[in-house]
Amino acid sequence: MSFIVDYRIIEDGHMYKLKITVDHIDGYCNQPMLVGDHIIVDGGKIFIPPGKHMCMWALQAMMPILPLLQRVEPKEGDWTGKSGQLFVCPDPKGLVHYRIERIEDE
Repeated sequence: MSFIVDYRIIEDGHMYKLKITVDHIDGYCNQPMLVGDHIIVDGGKIFIPPGKHMCMWALQAMMPILPLLQRVEPKEGDWTGKSGQLFVCPDPKGLVHYRIERIEDE
């Protein structure tokens, strides 16, 4: 079995920056992540605001989809082209919901 992956990026090599924000919490997060906490993903770099942190288990679980959401020009009907994706932490007791949004360069 073989797979073909389309890594189309516009000419300057630009990918979307992502802002990952704690949207809401339906359980108890013992890290603790708080509503409004966020990180920025820019290419292969992760920026965490001073004095804050990111749950490594949630981050590890969402890592495979981050490059897909950073990709520019997804094909028609491709869900990865939609900003505002919600991701739920894999901890069944935590149920932390993260909003993953594309952001424009500043």
